[in-house]
Amino acid sequence: MIIRLSGSAAPTDQIRDQLRGLIAAGHLAAHDRLPSVRQLAKDLGVAPGTVAKAYRALEAEGLLIARTGGGTRVSETATTTPRAVLDAAHVLARTSATAGIDLNATIRVIRAIWPTAEPPADSATSPPHDPKPR
Repeated sequence: MIIRLSGSAAPTDQIRDQLRGLIAAGHLAAHDRLPSVRQLAKDLGVAPGTVAKAYRALEAEGLLIARTGGGTRVSETATTTPRAVLDAAHVLARTSATAGIDLNATIRVIRAIWPTAEPPADSATSPPHDPKPR
């Protein structure tokens, strides 16, 4: 597991977001043990309270489970992102970087094209409506 602090976001947010990403990408799986709060804080050069706050936030989201004596582990209910989505995200990231488009601009593009309305659940399986009475 590699976490790097950079940018203007608060360290707690960066730790939380990166751990969330590692879980979503399948780099951290259910039951995997995370470093102790003190160890990760030492590795990152931040206060233990910063790491503890990030762990608590992820625990509240159901992604982590903290157990006394058992350390902090990835929850068994934490789900990973489907492989097809991960592959497409990797392609998008490489293409954006090659084109000189930064992360924030790429996210804006995704937000702009994201579907706003989902088709009704039964529309894919329902036969087309026949307007002629029988």
